[in-house]
Amino acid sequence: MAVAEMKLSPYAVILALSVLYIILGCLMDSGSMIVITLPFAAPIVKLAGFDPVWFGIYLVIMSELGQITPPVGFNLFVLQNVAQKPIGYITRATVPFMLLLLLSALIITFFPGIPLWLPGQMMSK
Repeated sequence: MAVAEMKLSPYAVILALSVLYIILGCLMDSGSMIVITLPFAAPIVKLAGFDPVWFGIYLVIMSELGQITPPVGFNLFVLQNVAQKPIGYITRATVPFMLLLLLSALIITFFPGIPLWLPGQMMSK
């Protein structure tokens, strides 16, 4: 695998995937993005040492972040149609949510035990 030969750190892999998912989220819906990227992203993440359940949670956060990323985030146009406001107003209004999603992605990346706690509790019983 070409990515494994690059000898990237696990966090560099996650950073590269984050950039990829934000860019793809601007251009396509979440379902298509996940179906297209999962076959190559899942083995890379597993080689980097991340848990597949963790990666699923990360993937949902990043796909939703991509959906509200300007200039062509799909959900921005949905919000514009519902709110009947200019796209600039909608984009500015989504900035706090973008920051919260980025913070969530950072937290679960550096503290993977947080999203894995509940599945761990369910598996131990």
